[in-house]
Amino acid sequence: MIDTVAEMKQVMAEADCLVPNQQVQAAITALASAITERLEGSNPLVFCVMNGGLITTGQLLTQLNFPVQAEYLHATRYRQETTGGILEWKLRPEADMNDRIILIVDDILDEGTTLCAIADYCRAHGAAEVLTAVLVDKQHDRKCRPGLKADFTGMDVEDRFLFGFGMDYKGYWRNAPGIYAVKGL
Repeated sequence: MIDTVAEMKQVMAEADCLVPNQQVQAAITALASAITERLEGSNPLVFCVMNGGLITTGQLLTQLNFPVQAEYLHATRYRQETTGGILEWKLRPEADMNDRIILIVDDILDEGTTLCAIADYCRAHGAAEVLTAVLVDKQHDRKCRPGLKADFTGMDVEDRFLFGFGMDYKGYWRNAPGIYAVKGL
């Protein structure tokens, strides 16, 4: 345990801060504005993708000035590893999606496999429309579908191993107040 804490402190000490907290907050405000413009008056069902989407969703919800129903789900490919594997549902959504507009909120659009699987699941369970919102779109050409983009994106970030503001490094540093890149990754 002590070695892990020391390792995580070292990771943070060596990390590059790519986006400071103030810029992250501005991105969330811009996301909230775009989502409000598009969804106000539509009675959307908002799904927070755990664990990564927790911080973004929590801060985003407080800036949506219209009624929303908020729920959560938990699907992962990482299981505290640094590379993704097979999608695992830890908690499937239980809310009735039939004929609803669904907004899925997550921390990052990397390859998009998890986000696409969740969106497909919602469509298969009767959603009238499925929209996605991410804080970060990682810029690379490895998306699971050509040209994949979220409907709402806070910011584009370079292709490095990111952590902070919901994104983790080996299960740690989701709580970092900006967006950081691991040294050398």
